[in-house]
Amino acid sequence: MKPLTEQEIRAAFVNCTKGEAKRLAVPRDLADRPWDDLDYLGWRDPQAPDRGYLVVELDGRPHGVALRCSSAAVGQQRRSMCSLCLTTHSGGVSLMVAPKAGKPGKQGNSVGAYICGDLDCSLYVRGKKDAGVGARLHETLTVEEKIGRTVANIASFVAKVTAA
Repeated sequence: MKPLTEQEIRAAFVNCTKGEAKRLAVPRDLADRPWDDLDYLGWRDPQAPDRGYLVVELDGRPHGVALRCSSAAVGQQRRSMCSLCLTTHSGGVSLMVAPKAGKPGKQGNSVGAYICGDLDCSLYVRGKKDAGVGARLHETLTVEEKIGRTVANIASFVAKVTAA
């Protein structure tokens, strides 16, 4: 993914108002992010742990999605699988819900998916971050094929958010 500026990130959001996009907490460490290893930029709001954001480049331009995250149940150790990167975690996957863009979102319609709670799918797929024993199922796919699958899953999720 190509590095993004704070202004590009704020302008990319498709499912919130310009005012909401202006007020959301953008990561301060943009210059330090491993952009070459990212398929999308994802982060949780440190002031509002139930909020997350992801920005992905589709069709040559960034698309941002604001997410509401479920709070993990205390002591939850059930293994769950991320629907984007197919990494399994013990308590590390959250149901994240995005209001749909436009009129459907204003009517309360939303799209949900189980996603890595730290939004670091790109790093798990590449083996740059470890989710623990048994987190990655044995597959015969190459890393590039796994990356392609993850990108396709992210694009599908964003398409559902932007669908009328």
